[in-house]
Amino acid sequence: MTGAPGRIRGVASRATGLVLLLCAAATLALTQPDSTAAHHATVGRGTDPPPGGHTPMPPGVHGEVVPESAMAPSAPTLSRKGWTATADGEGTQASHEQAQNVLDGDSGTLWQSTWSGAGPPRPHTLTIDMHRTDVVSGVVYQPRQDGSPDGRIGEYAISLSGDGKGWDKPVATGTLADDATTKTLRFATARARYVRLTVSSEAGGRGPWASAAEINLLGDPGGPASGADLPRDGWTATADSEETQAGGYRAQNALDGDPRTLWHTRFSGDAPSLPHSITIDMHRTAVVSGLTYEPRPDGPNGRTGQFSITTSVNGTTFGEPVATGSWKDDDTAKGATFSQPVTARYVRLTALTEAGGRGPWTSAAEVRLSGPADPSVNGSWSPVIGFPLVPVATAVLPNNKLLAWSAYAPDRFGGSNGYTQTALMDLTTGKITQRRVDNTKHDMFCPGIALLADGRVLVTGGSDASRASIYDPVADKWTSTGDMNIARGYQAMTLLPGGDAFVIGGSWQQGNAPDKGGEVWSAATGTWRRLPGVPVTPILTADPAGPYRADNHAWLYATSQGRVLQLGPSKQLNWISTDGDGSITSAGTRADSLDAMNGDAVAYDVGKLLTLGGATAYENVTATNRAYTVDVTGRDGRPVSARTGDMSYARSFANGVVLPDGKVAVFGGQSYAKPFSDEHSALTPEIWDPATGRFTPMASMAVPRNYHSVANLLPDGRVFTGGGGLCGDCQTNHEDGAIFTPPSLLNPDGTEKPRPRFVGTVPAQVAPGQQLTVTTDVPVDTFALIRAGAATHAVDNDQRRIPLTPRKTGATTYDLAVPADSGVVLPGTYMLFALDQHGVPGKAAIVTVTSAATR
Repeated sequence: MTGAPGRIRGVASRATGLVLLLCAAATLALTQPDSTAAHHATVGRGTDPPPGGHTPMPPGVHGEVVPESAMAPSAPTLSRKGWTATADGEGTQASHEQAQNVLDGDSGTLWQSTWSGAGPPRPHTLTIDMHRTDVVSGVVYQPRQDGSPDGRIGEYAISLSGDGKGWDKPVATGTLADDATTKTLRFATARARYVRLTVSSEAGGRGPWASAAEINLLGDPGGPASGADLPRDGWTATADSEETQAGGYRAQNALDGDPRTLWHTRFSGDAPSLPHSITIDMHRTAVVSGLTYEPRPDGPNGRTGQFSITTSVNGTTFGEPVATGSWKDDDTAKGATFSQPVTARYVRLTALTEAGGRGPWTSAAEVRLSGPADPSVNGSWSPVIGFPLVPVATAVLPNNKLLAWSAYAPDRFGGSNGYTQTALMDLTTGKITQRRVDNTKHDMFCPGIALLADGRVLVTGGSDASRASIYDPVADKWTSTGDMNIARGYQAMTLLPGGDAFVIGGSWQQGNAPDKGGEVWSAATGTWRRLPGVPVTPILTADPAGPYRADNHAWLYATSQGRVLQLGPSKQLNWISTDGDGSITSAGTRADSLDAMNGDAVAYDVGKLLTLGGATAYENVTATNRAYTVDVTGRDGRPVSARTGDMSYARSFANGVVLPDGKVAVFGGQSYAKPFSDEHSALTPEIWDPATGRFTPMASMAVPRNYHSVANLLPDGRVFTGGGGLCGDCQTNHEDGAIFTPPSLLNPDGTEKPRPRFVGTVPAQVAPGQQLTVTTDVPVDTFALIRAGAATHAVDNDQRRIPLTPRKTGATTYDLAVPADSGVVLPGTYMLFALDQHGVPGKAAIVTVTSAATR
């Protein structure tokens, strides 16, 4: 076996390594619980940043920096004392190739599968025995560091066992990049003694080997408890102490869904000493399996350190603790998973110490309880799927594949490098392949995206801010199209009814033209036409960082006659005409909503959209949990906005996805917007029902999905969500994803419900105004066309759902009338879903809706 020089990733721009500095004025006094106590009485919902925040970042290459918190490990590395490692085969000619070497702390030694003589074929296995049961949440894999690429792990699976004999299904699978950097492979927190890494392929396809320099395991991240949030309707909270003289810091504030309102023990006068407790009364019995504690976001005082949790059915007699431990002295959400689920009405959290030893206080922003997830109510998650890059942008392709890309490097951005790392996931086989795209001379980080009428993907701007590239999934090729007239990054795009594409905004490259007004790409010529009548000014938010933040990530909804509704993130809505020189006119405001940067909008029905979360500025402000409906179907052309039910979690950087039944699922996000951070993460997805206006919590995610995360509806009715990070040598890169199965598809035991199927051939193409004739294996109630999505930076302007009313022509044969207005049914790739009488969708047929002859 011969070795080749290792390929090391390039160094990102210095901007990615800067650390955000704390305002000197925001330093909290350690002699009192809160140096800004009076502020809490006046903070408006979703208006002011909490005290103790960070300074805004001055303009830079991207206006993005890596906060200090991103450098801290998201989970502790477990001690390897007493561990042993075994493998299916190991090098025998040299001691530095034995399995035990992955635990010796020396990256110069390695495990290498047998390569001399007739060694065992792949897959290869490396098994860690901790000789004790411990909580694990990830594997840290360091490839060999001797300059040779041989044996770098490509496709892998991770399995856990309590006894080394019975192995559960893999908790993580995926494909790793072919380089020498250390990889963190995360999965849902679990207890185990044995951890097995199974290697199915060598990353570069150089041979049948597998190798590793070092293996570490991650312990309990201390994050929110797994399972599913219990609804807090009607709950009450009491405490041994609460501050009422200097402000309204009552225990009930821990249940109100607003992290800026606090429970705080008394600090005016003589503060009572620790321990302190808060008791939740659910006013009904429930099975409880965990507790989530969210510290105050405005300062450190009162953070819980050592704790115990007890339960009761009558509020008088509390049993032995169901969980004990010690939480870190930081402002991330904490969790405690009970030793076993318990049936209780009352749950008491007792703070034994203050995490930083600053005083005798205890505080909490939010307290939540979780129970075992019921798949038929809360859905379920696949194992975590490793990618060879952070999937910052994704597009669903008509050939049942998912395209993902990051920047010039798999895990970092910076500069204008002229190439992009991409990955292609085959949704049928799960296989992921990696490719570096050089020929278009385009670093496609922070782009605009539009899915074209023929299923190709148009990607504009970003790091190479004037460039535009097109991916053809049929030919599996990237090509260049005409450069934009205006250099852009963080712009927004949408396809137009005639097949052209509209773009606006994108000013993080502040040295370019200050007004990033609209322009249109011609599908016929591949060139761009400026729209002097569409300046960017009317769509700006009031971001304190100015225009380079204020025109980012617009929410766009294309309609008839080449018109586009811009319905966010600014509170101001605008109608945009793309004819001639273009025009932009006010369409009112989004009800009582404030600006909602890094929120999103989802078209769940014809002319009806749901907007989700966001914040008044791009970063370093508190997000909102508000949601609004926007109806554009009125006769006068003026959208009607209304507030609907609130989400349980405030979210910025979350991703919304429309489901076949018209419900909307929202994944990830943070209650306090902070790029490249896992702090304040919302790990509980929620699904909104348009019939009730209410959100229902789903099964918790294993990995945070915040800044630079994505989510897409897949043709089988499930949802892919992934990414987050892209901050280089930080601890919050998430080079992975997972697939969520909605509860509508599942029985209580987690098995899949029977699903309707199409029988025979579904027409592959249809024009607006035509009929689709389809046959199913069982009677079907409804059908829906959902346009394939393309997501990045919390925005997906491509997805839209069009319900179709069937006309029954046989026992299970139906005529489906496609709307004649191509402003309703934009041209492009659609997933056609059939739903039975119980609302269970089948797997989609892929249908291309062609452009209408006229707009």
